[in-house]
Amino acid sequence: MVIIGIDPGTATTGYGIIQNIENSGKNKSKRLKMVSYGCIKTKPDTLVGDRLKIIHKELSSLIKIHKPELISIESLYFFVNLKTALPVSQARGVILFTAAKYRVPVLEFTPLQMKLTVTGYGKSEKEVVQKQIQKILQLKECPKPDDAADALGMAICGALKFNSGKK
Repeated sequence: MVIIGIDPGTATTGYGIIQNIENSGKNKSKRLKMVSYGCIKTKPDTLVGDRLKIIHKELSSLIKIHKPELISIESLYFFVNLKTALPVSQARGVILFTAAKYRVPVLEFTPLQMKLTVTGYGKSEKEVVQKQIQKILQLKECPKPDDAADALGMAICGALKFNSGKK
């Protein structure tokens, strides 16, 4: 099963793609493997509508290439600054639209839920989260930048939630 995790934003949208692999043998355990991660970046001088179009186009491309069965996205559960909350909400809308267009189910997780799932503590520092993601996905280095690492964390949440529902 392929899962795309998304950390939304209009300037930078992080994505992380993982695969849920079932080990063979007596113990039918599952392990998570990193497929790809990175960021969809838009330029500050680009019109908002064009930035959203870029996010849609790039995410559409990722969906066509990787054929995910699930998308996990960071939910906006509160905001401190309306100026940043609105662009994130716009990016989330485009991401949800793109997922619906390609009929990919979506799960949403707050940053606190992601940190709790990945590290066991909902208020973990970014470095702790990145090191735990590195360990879970057996990566040689900590994933960077933060947006891509958070997206991998979202994908891990989606995989674990999906696996727990398949009892």
